[in-house]
Amino acid sequence: MDLRLKNKTALVTGGATGLGKTISTLFAQEGANIALNYRTHAGEAAALAAELKTKYGVEVLPVYADVSDENSVGAMFDETESKLGAVQIAVNNAAYCANPQCADLELPEFQRCVNVNLQGMFLVCRETVRRLRKRQLTGNIVNVSSQAALRGSASGKTAYDMTKAGILGFTRSLAIETAKDGILVNAVLPGLMYTDIIAKQIDADPERYNKRSPLGRIAQTEEIAQVIVFLSSDRASYMTGTTIDVSGGMALH
Repeated sequence: MDLRLKNKTALVTGGATGLGKTISTLFAQEGANIALNYRTHAGEAAALAAELKTKYGVEVLPVYADVSDENSVGAMFDETESKLGAVQIAVNNAAYCANPQCADLELPEFQRCVNVNLQGMFLVCRETVRRLRKRQLTGNIVNVSSQAALRGSASGKTAYDMTKAGILGFTRSLAIETAKDGILVNAVLPGLMYTDIIAKQIDADPERYNKRSPLGRIAQTEEIAQVIVFLSSDRASYMTGTTIDVSGGMALH
């Protein structure tokens, strides 16, 4: 299916590694130009940009920003617009996970989790909406939540789960605000997926992770990214304010 993304500009936060890398790759396959945001993975971002440009013939801009910082987000959009044009697709994928249980969680780490996962999403969404409205353009925003937003975590990720739940409420309200502008806002609930960050733990005891899903396995990042890219396209033209469960049945939502 042609998703009609050719020559559109897509911004992917945290786009150089893990799920973000796969999202960026699928956008490139569909012919979209990509602003590939990073904060700490400059080398990976540059390498991925070069690979996608060569393989798919699209424009890919590695662009630094700390999404929790208002000025940094503004500068990211300025640079993207000057080199790739207006951002018509924004995927809020960047995230930070505070692992300690609530009783052991220090305030700075709690705040970092909120600043990246909620404040960062808000700043990117706000900038996207402001600039699309200014140009009278339609667009798509996809916010990456987690099945933990509905189920919680047994391993002590209270702050992370709270922020991922907050994403859902924000998505619904923003969708109502921007419906009249033709700016569609949706969220996804990924389940466990195989990424570099947790590959060693999974490989050491795959059954421990596989049995948590009714499907009996964890996801590949492509299975999540495909849904995100679809929601970013004209093929999802009558979907806004919705949450798509891509958890393999973990969330049952």
